[in-house]
Amino acid sequence: MRPQLIVGNWKMNGSLAANQDLLLAISNDVGQPACKVAVCVPALYLSQVQNLCSHSAVLWGAQDVSPFDSGAFTGEVSANMLRDFEVRYVLCGHSERRQYHAETDEIVALKAQRALAVGITPIVCLGETLAQREAGETAEVVKRQLAAVIHANGHCISEIVVAYEPVWAIGTGKTASPEQAQEVHAMLRHQLAAASKQAERIAILYGGSMNASNAVSLLSQPDIDGGLVGGASLKAADFLSIVAAASQ
Repeated sequence: MRPQLIVGNWKMNGSLAANQDLLLAISNDVGQPACKVAVCVPALYLSQVQNLCSHSAVLWGAQDVSPFDSGAFTGEVSANMLRDFEVRYVLCGHSERRQYHAETDEIVALKAQRALAVGITPIVCLGETLAQREAGETAEVVKRQLAAVIHANGHCISEIVVAYEPVWAIGTGKTASPEQAQEVHAMLRHQLAAASKQAERIAILYGGSMNASNAVSLLSQPDIDGGLVGGASLKAADFLSIVAAASQ
């Protein structure tokens, strides 16, 4: 059985003081959960998070990584730089990066490749917009996005984490029903199985407005292996409730 994984995505939120309060509250109460727990934070705060979480069950990750190893790429952060902070995970291809920074499937696949090369687990984000869902294009979109990552990383695809995040359910308060989410997760699992004999070990997270009230129903689905949590990860009590749901 795949262990559940709950990952908080802070997005562009946080301050030194707020981070300390939040992480101390989570670390003090999380104990030794039955699931894995991580937070993906703005790169500026990786050192602080490393110091605060190094003796707790909370792992840490970054929200983005450069597709380049080094060089004249001002503002970029390389996988090797992230490794200096003992980063365990990095988000690749979050819908906001795809939308606001024009990241293509090929760029996302290359970012995942860079992370894997230094031993960091990429959390590859996939998902369709509302217009694409209403046009019946969900399967086409998410399969295309995943296919690019498989093509670039086929030899080690079993080392990634996938996060299905329907764009129409991110920050909107809307959530895919457990049945809708399970349908897409099962489809992604089937696609991964065609690429790797170890597809059953790949965690597929749900990332569309998971919160304390809907976590149990979503996490009870057979192919939903955890959550990529946005707003609820900024509130210790809500985040811990989701971790508790995943630990059942």
